[in-house]
Amino acid sequence: MQSTQIILAARPVGEPDDACFETRVVDLPDLEDGQVLLRTVYLSLDPYMRGRMSAAKSYAAAVELGEVMVGACVCEVLESRSPHSAPGDFVLAYTGWQTHAVVDARHTRLLDPARAPLSTAVGVLGMPGFTAYAGLLQIGRPQPGETVVVAAATGPVGSAVGQIARLKGARAVGVAGGPEKCRALVEEFGFDAAVDHRSKTFVDDLAAATPAGIDVYFENVGGHVAQAVTRRLNKFARIPVCGLVANYNATEAPQGPDRLPGFMSRVLSLSLTVRGFIQDEFVSEHQAEFEREMAAWIADGSVRYREDVVEGLENAAETFRGMLVGRNFGKVLIRVGEDPTLA
Repeated sequence: MQSTQIILAARPVGEPDDACFETRVVDLPDLEDGQVLLRTVYLSLDPYMRGRMSAAKSYAAAVELGEVMVGACVCEVLESRSPHSAPGDFVLAYTGWQTHAVVDARHTRLLDPARAPLSTAVGVLGMPGFTAYAGLLQIGRPQPGETVVVAAATGPVGSAVGQIARLKGARAVGVAGGPEKCRALVEEFGFDAAVDHRSKTFVDDLAAATPAGIDVYFENVGGHVAQAVTRRLNKFARIPVCGLVANYNATEAPQGPDRLPGFMSRVLSLSLTVRGFIQDEFVSEHQAEFEREMAAWIADGSVRYREDVVEGLENAAETFRGMLVGRNFGKVLIRVGEDPTLA
């Protein structure tokens, strides 16, 4: 069995270009006891991958040059030498940007396609959904009547944040790029208001959408969105910091005055809580309750989701670049191989 792989060929400076990726075909080893042969069905593309392409110290090890790009995948088991998996099973595995892989079955999680579409295992019922659930409820802790603002609100994390906030009795305001996305936030996802960060009147629009100020800001973006939101924060506001995608391709410090002293002054004077987090900090304590609650919310229509599915592993790099600048709409997936559950 052979696998087509996309490896990290060079570390990016700014936006990852084609020179950063290389495609190769390799022969896979024979199975050993406890191992399974997997065929990738869906590859999840996520913003954290940009950080893993860098050699800079971070919360997770960098992808080494010549290694397969990291990523969570929904896979079908083709062969098994493990009592825990059988051919035809579907599993979640972190096999990365490749068509096939041989892995230890202990490093996979069995999926039930009768419970939910397979793709949701790397979306609303997977890491992005859990990121929204844990970050909002454990750090943001929205109270009934409060205002929650979330950036990148049509993405898989942001859309879940706003819907969960409303389920907890809070008012949800989404920030997104373009009229179509803003319209979908209100009409499709049930947000109370949406603000277009590309509009020339963004600052005034944000103020109009948050007349009582902002109690929770779920940070996914940074940049000019964060600057505008900061001026609207109420006393004791909470800021779960999930991502800063506006800065991921930056090659130099931002122009203009240093705004950190002003922000720290607000942290002090408003008694703000600012906490960065990685979702796996909460897995052991809250994963089970997330799976129960989110599955129920999806089943009864309380939480809706969108997926942006692109066909073919060969399109992963270009799709990844587009995701980093907001060209996607919903959870970004590469359909690497056939999903037989859709037939």
